[in-house]
Amino acid sequence: MSTPLKNALVNVLTWALVLVFFFPVLWMFINAFKPESVASSVNPTVLFTPVIDGYRLAMDRGMVGYLQNSLTASVTATIISVVLAVPAAYALSIRRVKNVEGALSFFISTRFMPLAAIVLPLFMILKTMGMLDNIYMLAIVYGAMNLPVTVWMMRSFFLEVPYEIIEAARVDGAGLYREIVRIVLPLVLPGIAAAALISFIFSWNEYFLSLLLTSSSARTTPPFLGSFVDGRGQFLAVLSAAATIAALPVVIAGWVAQKQLVRGLSMGAIK
Repeated sequence: MSTPLKNALVNVLTWALVLVFFFPVLWMFINAFKPESVASSVNPTVLFTPVIDGYRLAMDRGMVGYLQNSLTASVTATIISVVLAVPAAYALSIRRVKNVEGALSFFISTRFMPLAAIVLPLFMILKTMGMLDNIYMLAIVYGAMNLPVTVWMMRSFFLEVPYEIIEAARVDGAGLYREIVRIVLPLVLPGIAAAALISFIFSWNEYFLSLLLTSSSARTTPPFLGSFVDGRGQFLAVLSAAATIAALPVVIAGWVAQKQLVRGLSMGAIK
């Protein structure tokens, strides 16, 4: 098979896979502008008169408050995980602590445990502290959940920093604070941006803990989306509209940080 034909087949296959994975998102966006009777019909249609009733109904049910809770929890959790991951990743990469492999294994092993196994003790602890249905406590829990992945990602970024630069800074008399803030962090900033975006997405999409640890004032967007499916049926038009609104912050954040995300995720890929 000739090289041009092979490249053409690869391009066709790639675009086919992209369309397959993107189609559910496109269909959700289309359904958001359908009347409920059309969206819930067993006969799908693409010819209809667009309406914004779904968006209006979603806002009437207080979606703005849930979005604010999601934004507060996600941003706070991202700040917590990044601030704690920077010194941890630095110690596990540049200034090596003893038994690095054991520490890394412990970090990532905390992600192996299913959430169902920890939610009951976590619920009892927060209930005893009087911190159930508290958005900032939920953010702390999210930050703790995202910390192992953030540390692992940042460690790979820190390992890419040329050690000669750090040695030169130490010879010039740079202390630990200046070494981290002035020398290392600017070099790994794209990686930090990538890790922060991943942490934000994980927190924004989290459903299980938000459903069980909150009831009203601190409930985030994912459980709110689930409320559109109940015993009366599936309200597809308003659910699609609400899901479209809920996806926008993540899409916008990814679009704004796409250059840093690509550079960050490619760090450590090639030695």
